[in-house]
Amino acid sequence: MKLVAVTACAAGVAHTYMAAEGIEKAAKERGHEIKVETQGTLGIDNKITKEDLVGVSAVILTKDIPIRERERFAGLKIFNVTSTACIVNGPKVIEAVENNCK
Repeated sequence: MKLVAVTACAAGVAHTYMAAEGIEKAAKERGHEIKVETQGTLGIDNKITKEDLVGVSAVILTKDIPIRERERFAGLKIFNVTSTACIVNGPKVIEAVENNCK
């Protein structure tokens, strides 16, 4: 499955990057292709492009704060999760996405 994710937290520091790492690791461990964009205090890193969205099964967005440029994902299956869920329960987040994309 091809996935993309965007992580952001209120402070835009630790949790943003910890969530990105957690969700990326969990997706790859389950054999999925994933690109994770971070929206931290330094701006948007590893930005998801139109090309990245071709063939995407699902978009995972953290809901701690509003995601910038969310309109890029219109028409795609979106899963809103917390940064904490990505950090603590990344495998469960990916499992939920898998179960809802069958």
